[in-house]
Amino acid sequence: MCIFISLKNTVMSTIEIKQKLHEFVDTGDDKFVKMFYEMAKVYMEQLQKDKMILEGEEDIKAGRTYSLKEAKKMLDN
Repeated sequence: MCIFISLKNTVMSTIEIKQKLHEFVDTGDDKFVKMFYEMAKVYMEQLQKDKMILEGEEDIKAGRTYSLKEAKKMLDN
C-alpha cells in the first residue's frame, strides 16, 4: 500500500517519506535520534495495545469470557 501526503505543497509517497526519514536519522544528532526513537517506540507500543483491546472486545462480543473464579484457576495452574 502506498499513501501520499502533502508537506508544504509537496506530495510525497510513503517510499519517499521513508527515504527522507532515513536521511534524518543518518544525519541527526544524538538528541534527535533518541527523541525520534522514543516517539516511534511509543507509537508502535500503542498500536500493539490497540490491537489487544480490539481482540478483547471481539472476544467479549463472541462470548469468550471467563468468570473471576475461572481466571484465578487458570493463573494458579
